[in-house]
Amino acid sequence: MTKFRNKTVLITGGASGIGLLMAKVSLEKGATSLIILDINRKALHELELQLKSEYVQILCLEVDLTDDTQLKNSVAEIKERGLEIDILINNAGVVTGKNFSEHSLRDIDLNMQVNSVAPMKLTNLLLPAMLKRKSGHIVNISSAASMLSNPGMSVYCASKWAMTGWSDSLRLEMERGKTGIKVLTVTPFYIDTGMFDGVRSPVIPILKPAKVACQIIMAIEKNKIILRTPKILYTLPLLKGLLPKRILDLIIGKYFGIYNSMDQFKGRTNE
Repeated sequence: MTKFRNKTVLITGGASGIGLLMAKVSLEKGATSLIILDINRKALHELELQLKSEYVQILCLEVDLTDDTQLKNSVAEIKERGLEIDILINNAGVVTGKNFSEHSLRDIDLNMQVNSVAPMKLTNLLLPAMLKRKSGHIVNISSAASMLSNPGMSVYCASKWAMTGWSDSLRLEMERGKTGIKVLTVTPFYIDTGMFDGVRSPVIPILKPAKVACQIIMAIEKNKIILRTPKILYTLPLLKGLLPKRILDLIIGKYFGIYNSMDQFKGRTNE
């Protein structure tokens, strides 16, 4: 029996990208109820048609995660349908690929709200039921940007640093309280989903979405507490601790080309 067998899975931003791929794999693993929260109505409709089955329950809710009222209403609807979340995957994210001086106040607010504040609020709303049942799995999709500063994505980095810090602190609280709730923090490199269209990485390959989705599902099944991909990212905390900052800048910026990776950023152009 897998971790997903007969379980209810909720994925934010699950109508496209790795969210959609994780949704499909969850069903393949035996999930019987799938809840998708996404702001894209068209993508939600297409997903519902694609995954509709007499054997599973698919609930697609159009939600602006930055709107507290919509967030609360979505949780209320889930409860009204008698669904209890076994696996929560906080996946939704946005990025503004430009220098900080070019950001609007709206850009700053949107990045912080979607990437870090909304996952905290949604988890806060769903956590009491998990605590009562003494079971549940919370998966927070952060980013390698939560471990490394990078020009052209300052606010995105800030939002993901917040996500990673909160996620691992939550894990420690759940473990200390012997709650039975597992927490996984995922920090992937750039993923080829369209969100980072135009990004260039001369040394570290840009990740394939299907592979990342499977890695995350596997990490959930194995009760891992951290997933960094590709594996070279596991060396980053050590390098940051040992090397002087200017040397690290030289290696990361010049050799790996990370500091210029956002120079040709375009992002999604079809939405």
